[in-house]
Amino acid sequence: MAADPIVAPRLSVGVIGVGRAGAPLAAALARAGHPVVAAHAVSARSRRRVAEQLPGTPLRSVAEVTAAADLVLLTVPDDVLGDLVAGLADTGAVTPGQFLVHASGRFGVGVLEPATQLGALPLALHPVMTFTGSKGDRERLVGCPFGVTSPPVLRAVAEALVVEMGGDPVWVPESARPLYHAALANGANHLVTLVAQTLELLGDAGVEQPAHLVRPLLTTALDNVLRMGDEALTGPVARGDAGTVAAHLEALSRAAPEARSAYVAMARLTADRALAAGRLDPAAAEALLDVLG
Repeated sequence: MAADPIVAPRLSVGVIGVGRAGAPLAAALARAGHPVVAAHAVSARSRRRVAEQLPGTPLRSVAEVTAAADLVLLTVPDDVLGDLVAGLADTGAVTPGQFLVHASGRFGVGVLEPATQLGALPLALHPVMTFTGSKGDRERLVGCPFGVTSPPVLRAVAEALVVEMGGDPVWVPESARPLYHAALANGANHLVTLVAQTLELLGDAGVEQPAHLVRPLLTTALDNVLRMGDEALTGPVARGDAGTVAAHLEALSRAAPEARSAYVAMARLTADRALAAGRLDPAAAEALLDVLG
């Protein structure tokens, strides 16, 4: 007779802070069989997310959420997280053996230390994804990488929870969390700013439907750099075409002075990388940097 399959224990889940990340994470845990038993939501928008994405979940106070749950999701803004954890510890709201999980990219498990000292089990599970606040966000977690940090003894548990939510766990050492998060913000957040500025400049140049114009270019450039790194560099800076860059700066000075400084900063960085990669001739680089200076 075959042995019964081993079933991982199901954890009751409480959510404190039902923001753009908290709602889909809780929904994904519920889909994996971990029932969401209580949520604390202050704003009308957060309460609406509970109703839409976690239907039937009762709204409770912070103390009631922590008392009801085996695993508590602390999905609040980064600048609030430390004070929230300290408050939970000071009021005795933490139960020994209870999982405390946050989704901040900035922090590892150190921010949970006041609760850890009382016996809580700390996990940092950061989905490397942007969320819109809509019901479809849960599906964004399927195949999504998660930056995972935990005490070594809890690493298997942390990674298993990510897999259950449909994600792909990627280990990030505690000491590396600030640099890890800076890298992600530099890529994702500044990419949005850069593309939005590009669309505005094209609109100012009289181009209709600028997104349609640049979509193939930008998606190909992104795909190339993810595959090839600095070998994907193209354009006037990588070629050392100082005259073209000078014309760009003149046009930006007239049309969008605020964009000129960003262009100069990125062009200098691009020139440095192209030079280091052997894509840019040193003499051409010198002429280019004179223009950028």
